[in-house]
Amino acid sequence: MRELCSLRPLSRWRERDRVRVAAARLPHRPPSPQPSPASGRGGLALAVAFLTLTSPALAFDLQGHRGARWLLPENTLEGFAATLAIGVTTLETDTAISKDGVVVISHDSRLNKDITRGSDGQWLTETGPAIIDLTWEELKRYDVGRINPAARYAQTYAEQKPVDGARLPRLSDLFDLVKRSGNTHVRFNIEIKTSPLKPADTLAPDVHADKVIEEIRKAGMATRSIVQSFDWRGLKRVHEVAPEITTACLTARQRWLDNVNDGQWNAGLKIADHGGSIPRLVKAMGCKLWTPYYRELDAAQLKEAKELGVGVVVWTVNSPDDMKAMIDLGVGGIITDRPDALRKVAAEANLPLPAPTPVKP
Repeated sequence: MRELCSLRPLSRWRERDRVRVAAARLPHRPPSPQPSPASGRGGLALAVAFLTLTSPALAFDLQGHRGARWLLPENTLEGFAATLAIGVTTLETDTAISKDGVVVISHDSRLNKDITRGSDGQWLTETGPAIIDLTWEELKRYDVGRINPAARYAQTYAEQKPVDGARLPRLSDLFDLVKRSGNTHVRFNIEIKTSPLKPADTLAPDVHADKVIEEIRKAGMATRSIVQSFDWRGLKRVHEVAPEITTACLTARQRWLDNVNDGQWNAGLKIADHGGSIPRLVKAMGCKLWTPYYRELDAAQLKEAKELGVGVVVWTVNSPDDMKAMIDLGVGGIITDRPDALRKVAAEANLPLPAPTPVKP
């Protein structure tokens, strides 16, 4: 990101059974008074209800952003394998489409010079070609296993360990990796990376969405997948042709991106028609999840989302203090570059943690 749902309700007995399992896994502690809906902890009630349906026995969604970008190269199989070994509820990732129609995992629609070297081993000196203009075979020639030390990006992610030789994977490669790990519960949060401001850099949002849906269904991962986007036009397509797949409406109201006040991004919806409320806008869009930039979320918005039946998972939180603040506020989940750090914070908050599942990339 810059840089859970059309689920059929479970029968009452099955839902009750999952809640019992979740309670059994929590550390023993004396009963405490039931928090009021307006309290921060009360905000977790929606998360518990939602994740009881989506992630067995877990009441908090711990998402590894682009794998574990703080630790290993982003959006690589090596990074995703490390994230599974840490233990997350959800693997967050991004998609682009190659010239020959392959769904490729990449945050950027064009090759990023800060993390890309050519077949000659040299760093790209400028932003590379659009992925839509390269075939899968051509894309495999590029090495994305480390950050260019001369880039400012390298200062932000100074702890990231390089993995020379890492390549851009396909979405199908990620599904295969998880199957080999034996993890039958981890979910996938898959972003459609299109922009109404740069239409020539990607396929049209509906076509991009169709390609992603095809891969999800082919892998048998529809009930374990979320499709998210800042460009809600692609989400509208998911609602139309794949209602079994959860969608998440991403939002940002920043200088570098404001997709809330611009109808181009919102599939024609306007926030003014929904009382200026982002939760209402998300509800009107049909997303079961709202994924705002964490600094823009407040208690009133979270309460409103809860009342509307919309789950809230925030992005991208890397400071342990901010992680604690978001958990205390009552969000349903956190997307982070540091899933190892988030596990520690979640454990301190007595939240159940997903099991690690080591696997070789």
